[in-house]
Amino acid sequence: MAAIAPLERLVNALSRLPGIGSKTAQRLAYHVVAQDEAWVRELAESIYNAKKKTAPCPVCGALSEVGMPCALCEDPRRRRDILLVVENMRDVVAMERARDYNGLYHVLGGVLSPMEGIGPDSLRFGELMDRLKDGEIKEVVLATDPDVEGEATAAYIGQLLRPLGVKVTRIAHGVPVGGELEYTDELTLNQAFRGRREL
Repeated sequence: MAAIAPLERLVNALSRLPGIGSKTAQRLAYHVVAQDEAWVRELAESIYNAKKKTAPCPVCGALSEVGMPCALCEDPRRRRDILLVVENMRDVVAMERARDYNGLYHVLGGVLSPMEGIGPDSLRFGELMDRLKDGEIKEVVLATDPDVEGEATAAYIGQLLRPLGVKVTRIAHGVPVGGELEYTDELTLNQAFRGRREL
């Protein structure tokens, strides 16, 4: 039996999501079309609204409602003297899942990668420097992935911040080399954070 064109388009769209192969995409597509129209409309609208109404937090770069600081930046219970620098929002979620860190975040939006044309101007280094101007932040913890690009980015930030006199530390390598924070278990993340070292 030949696939119906709209269903085929849905399968193709779903298979472009990370971690979704063609069989899973097909299973999800068949599930979606089997639901009632109200549920499908709600799903489609929630996807559209999430895209339309979500943007980087103007303070830290994590995801938030358009133009609004995120809940983490607004939380008065979080420490204001420590800043954890990560590559992306998924790393913020991973660190929050570990429940060991209670300071602020700064999301770079990637890592330095000259091969892909990503230089210092492509990342949120300027915003990081602006956040350190008032002197409230005493320690910056670098939590980029322990791969070549992540290490190069951490080294670059270390050199950038050294003249400011702020303490700069790097999470310990309990996170496996070549690994990604997003896929690291909570215990390993806790050990890596507790074992951070000064650069």
